Amino acid sequence: MITAAFSGKISALVGRRQTMWISDVCCIFGWLAVAYAHDILLLNIGRLFLGFGVGLISYVVPVYIAEITPKTFRGGFSYSNQLLQCLGISLMFFIGIFFHWRTLALLSAIPSASQVICLFFIPESPRWLAMYGRDQELEVTLKRLRGENSGILEEAAEIRETVEISRKESRSGIRDLFHIGNAHSLIIGLGLMLLQQFCGSAAISAYAARIFDKAGFPSDVGTTILAVILIPQSIVVMLTVDRWGRRPLLMISSIGMCICSFLIGLSYYLQKHGEFQKLCSVMLIVGLVGYVSSFGIGLGGLPWVIMSEVFPLNVKITAGSLVTMSNWFFNWIIIYSFNFMIQWSASGTYFIFCGVSLVTIVFIWTLVPETKGRTLEEIQASLVRLS
Repeated sequence: MITAAFSGKISALVGRRQTMWISDVCCIFGWLAVAYAHDILLLNIGRLFLGFGVGLISYVVPVYIAEITPKTFRGGFSYSNQLLQCLGISLMFFIGIFFHWRTLALLSAIPSASQVICLFFIPESPRWLAMYGRDQELEVTLKRLRGENSGILEEAAEIRETVEISRKESRSGIRDLFHIGNAHSLIIGLGLMLLQQFCGSAAISAYAARIFDKAGFPSDVGTTILAVILIPQSIVVMLTVDRWGRRPLLMISSIGMCICSFLIGLSYYLQKHGEFQKLCSVMLIVGLVGYVSSFGIGLGGLPWVIMSEVFPLNVKITAGSLVTMSNWFFNWIIIYSFNFMIQWSASGTYFIFCGVSLVTIVFIWTLVPETKGRTLEEIQASLVRLS
């Protein structure tokens, strides 16, 4: 969470690619420290460095993908980040059955080490290059990304113009972020991150095994099923997000989470009153699987896609840091408070999550714009006008 607060500033100072390098080095050191830890101090140091690495990369990867991708494919490419996360989680579930946790930690360092090498072969973000007046490198990078025979002069000119306007209007600072012209973008970014967490996603994922146990279903089998479900589902979203748009997927996701949260809450309520015990177990499993599936369709990854699209360059540094830090902070609040809420009332907890999902539906319907098929510059200009 602390690193997330500075992730935007770091990526602006050293570049998107260099920020990913820093993140990878932190993650490699962190996993090695965890793998070879012989006391609690080294274990916590390893976890601290892993937190640094994740805090950086959770911001810079969505931003980098959005800045290098053509508008017609931006949603699908941005969502590929979510797909690969699901693949990684599923892989760890399977490998974890056969290996000790220290071996798992060593294996987890391999992707970061591979990315350190692969980063030598990818270009820097063209918009970051434009921010520093490196026009020749900007055009070379766009040719690498779009193809040697592609006409990149119009796109390069549009990027330069937007950067110049942003530079003239203001510098990137916390005061500029809260300017009236950025109000709509800020409400969207912070609102989606808050609702994503307050719908209970982190808590339900973290305590999925306990819910399966409560339903009398083997928890290891259940959590593996959840992990496997996320892969084909993420592939479908990645292939359809630029056809259907962000708003429809977010709406479907929120409606599904609302219904499934209600099902889980109702099953706990009936179970407490000793009614329909067999039906309660079925409702718990269906509700949990449906909730995780619904979350993955939209609210799991699309808030990060939209966050990378809605903020103009002059405040993207500060806004990205604030939104990323807020996400991790809201995540901590929910996970920390979940046990207390369950002790108060299991059914009431999930009915609250259902209510928050209902608020999310209204929020998306009224405030979140459709961004598919539009350049970043067009999206940001339209939001400034609405503010």
